[in-house]
Amino acid sequence: MGKPTIFNVTAVWDAEASVWSGHCDEIPAAADSTTLDGLLETMARMALDLAPDNHPDIDPDSIYIQINALREAAPAAA
Repeated sequence: MGKPTIFNVTAVWDAEASVWSGHCDEIPAAADSTTLDGLLETMARMALDLAPDNHPDIDPDSIYIQINALREAAPAAA
């Protein structure tokens, strides 16, 4: 394995649609999922599929996905 390559995914919770929307300009890729785990899985698959075309110098075994998630803080219902 070569030096780790980290692709950063920005994720935002869409309360109206009840999904996490994420994108990564470095790959480039975008996806939606009802869970952060699902979004991570989808983005990881997309990174492995798209990296050879967009980053041919990167070893697929060195790819890591980091998610930065943003969700509005809301008090629990009483």
